[in-house]
Amino acid sequence: MRYLSKISRLKKNLFFVLFLVSCAAFSQTVRKYSNEFMNIGVDAAAFGMSNAVVASTSDVNSGYWNPAGLLKLEDKQFSLMHASYFANIASYDYAAFAMPLDDKSAVGLSIIRFGVDDILNTTQLIDDEGNINYDRISLFSTADYGFTFSYARKLPLDGLQYGINAKVIRRVIGKFASSWGFGLDAGIQFENKKGWQFGIMARDITTTFNAWSIDEEEFATIQGAVEGQNQELPESTEITIPKLQLGMAKKFVYDYDYTLQTELDLNVRFAETNDIFSSSSTSITPALGLEFGYIDMIFVRGGVGNFQNVQQLDGNESVGFQPNIGVGFKYKGIYVDYALTDIGDQSAALYSNVFSVKLDWSLFR
Repeated sequence: MRYLSKISRLKKNLFFVLFLVSCAAFSQTVRKYSNEFMNIGVDAAAFGMSNAVVASTSDVNSGYWNPAGLLKLEDKQFSLMHASYFANIASYDYAAFAMPLDDKSAVGLSIIRFGVDDILNTTQLIDDEGNINYDRISLFSTADYGFTFSYARKLPLDGLQYGINAKVIRRVIGKFASSWGFGLDAGIQFENKKGWQFGIMARDITTTFNAWSIDEEEFATIQGAVEGQNQELPESTEITIPKLQLGMAKKFVYDYDYTLQTELDLNVRFAETNDIFSSSSTSITPALGLEFGYIDMIFVRGGVGNFQNVQQLDGNESVGFQPNIGVGFKYKGIYVDYALTDIGDQSAALYSNVFSVKLDWSLFR
């Protein structure tokens, strides 16, 4: 009986936590961190530079970072990326394809999935008579999907181009709930005759909207698993507020064989957060990225970003930041990149290993 009591208490605690998380996800409000999986980033090369690529991005991954960069494509490109988060509990995967339409326009498609699979559903573990039956345990997944269509076009002013993203968001929590969302991004890039690059990326400019559908019968099983918690169904809409990224970059070439790509970005959120520069309406955190290249084949990258004001146990505040490093290799039309994020434990975030592969269609010609 003591063992049964422990199992019962554990089950109640677990599903009370699940219930609270679900309520937070479904609440009807303008949220600072809604759809945050779409803000993690893509491409190990960009991660190695702490995501400071808004002004310099120029490949298939520009569909995510700044769709205006798609206009620098010379041929079709395909990209894949995989990363694990939270000690390999969550998987983060990405695939993209892009191609130029003509000298003045380009298009791209991308898919992002962030999910936790094979979660144990123990709501039916104990029957009405108090007996434990492990055959009643089932598995479910919680996953977020982002589908993006990108279009880019040159403007009449030399060196100026723009891009637009149309995003469809799909979020699923087992059989309990699911949602559809839609939003738009817009980006601009400009490069002057001296080689200085400037970029602006505005995310969720339409305040991305998610509409949730909740299965009342499945939701009732959670309520039944937590005695004394007769909760009403949570609200079913959420809105993601816009974000802005500003970037300035310059590529330096030494003796033809050596290059140094540099970029400084400012990430702006229109809410009060723990970012290093924060007010009641706006928060800003910088990011700096460097890429050293040799004969356009071997690349070593480094970056620092995510500067945050961290509250210490003694009540004092300190500045935390996230350093990243990465390496890359290019042979003809094959690109292989790796990044290690958050080295040195300078921030509260856990480090992750990120791998990505990119193929240029010119390889097959």
